Amino acid sequence: MIKVEVYDAGHGIDTLGKCSPDGSLREYKKARELVKDIVALRRAQGVDARILVPEETDISLAERCRRVNAICDKYGKDNVILISVHCNAAGADGKWKSAGGWCVYTSPGQTKADTLATDIWNAANVSLKPYIDRFPLLKAQGAYDKRQVPIRADWSDGDPDYEARFYILMHTKCAAVLTESLFQDNKADVDFLLSKEGHAAVVDLHVKGVETYVKRLSK
Repeated sequence: MIKVEVYDAGHGIDTLGKCSPDGSLREYKKARELVKDIVALRRAQGVDARILVPEETDISLAERCRRVNAICDKYGKDNVILISVHCNAAGADGKWKSAGGWCVYTSPGQTKADTLATDIWNAANVSLKPYIDRFPLLKAQGAYDKRQVPIRADWSDGDPDYEARFYILMHTKCAAVLTESLFQDNKADVDFLLSKEGHAAVVDLHVKGVETYVKRLSK
């Protein structure tokens, strides 16, 4: 049974380069806005949902993991989940790119996080429908290159999450996933993320996906 949900907003105000080429979107700010609204909605549903990093400064990954693991030690690692919220990027040269889409990561191997990631991925396919529906037209107009899809997946191991040795996934005791909510260096993605519709859709996919996972474990 999940007792505590921990939401981590990626990076901080002092992290260089984590922004759109025109500066209209800064990852630390958007991630914190998303986490704030996700947590508010989960709390309204009676859930013990917590913001891992209330600070705007970039708290180290080691400290973030220490905070999560302290919660795990108190409530039991099987009773805690971590969702780290980010925006993706295709490069670091400050130029607009043609990559786009949403995806979710877990650590390598089969873990409890795989099920959490799949539930969030399934929710993304529903909540991001406005984005998914527009994607082919925007792609035809050149916003995305031919390889891009709106909801990304790696099915090589039978589920849709990508696997990576991200520090926050490797060094936390509980089931942990990291979401990449569209690309901060793609103009069409940035426009969607900065819109009320887009923001609400990204919040909704996290809320609905986690809700499905928690209910599954409570049965």
